Amino acid sequence: MKKNIALVMGGFSGEHDISIASGNQVYGQLDHTKYNVYKIVIDRKGWYWEQDGKHLPVDRGDFTVTDNGSKVRFDLAFIIIHGNPGENGVLQGYFDMLGVKYTTCGFYTSALTFQKGYCNPVVKSFGIVKVAESILLYQEPKDLSFFTLGYPVFVKPAAGGSSVATTKVKSAEQLLPAIREAFTEDHAVLVEACINGREFDCGVFRKADGEKLVFPITEIIPKGGHEFFDYAAKYDGFSNEVTPAECPESISKHIQEVSSKLYDLLGCKGIVRFDYIHDAAKDELYFLEVNTIPGQSAESIVPKQAKAMGITPAELYEMSIQAALA
Repeated sequence: MKKNIALVMGGFSGEHDISIASGNQVYGQLDHTKYNVYKIVIDRKGWYWEQDGKHLPVDRGDFTVTDNGSKVRFDLAFIIIHGNPGENGVLQGYFDMLGVKYTTCGFYTSALTFQKGYCNPVVKSFGIVKVAESILLYQEPKDLSFFTLGYPVFVKPAAGGSSVATTKVKSAEQLLPAIREAFTEDHAVLVEACINGREFDCGVFRKADGEKLVFPITEIIPKGGHEFFDYAAKYDGFSNEVTPAECPESISKHIQEVSSKLYDLLGCKGIVRFDYIHDAAKDELYFLEVNTIPGQSAESIVPKQAKAMGITPAELYEMSIQAALA
């Protein structure tokens, strides 16, 4: 019998539209002769099954939908929500309680890695990669007495992605407004020292048979006046993404080795992407963040890395399903 797959997309964060784009991309690549694929959208209005332009309700008591009078139970949730509630452990905990398998990291890993202010000290403690100095804020400061870093700094939501509400701050006049903006996206804000260097990303995935795939690395090169890989650079074409990255083999190999180790040390599952800055002047690698549900839209990095490795998106998503079902 064909297995029922819930392709869960949307979410509550500023990455909602990116999640929908990723979900539609995955939907088009899944083998519909092998699976019954249901687009399940989560947003502030509710949970619904999107079918032929209609929005049919999801029963959140047991995560089922009713199709032509019959209740449909899912064999697997393919979670493609970036941000809350898909990447922070909330959905994972819900599915754990219901006994529904899913394609991502588990509850504990998702909750830890989503909050940069918690994850960064843990990564630093492993001693395999450097982490920039930072200050974690839980309320908007009234003055700059808290500030002990030099300029420039990055101000970002402590739990968020796609560089939403992220600002590169170069002066004291810009700092408090940037913090205020970041607080509109999350309840905690990270003020992080700026590391000058080249940005690299590396995807990692473990197959059902235990084989770990460490993808070729990508270099992110912002353009058009964008100083870093912000939202517009990511999704509006203001960056060059070079895969495999044109860098010394020693750098590429080091990034892949660190990514492979972090995948295991953080207890990751599914498709994960690690982001770094390499300071060429000091020849030092700095960890930026881990994305436990990286983008899968046409512009996204991991599918391009998989392609460079000879793996099509359809093959990647099929492997993801098989690993989750194993």
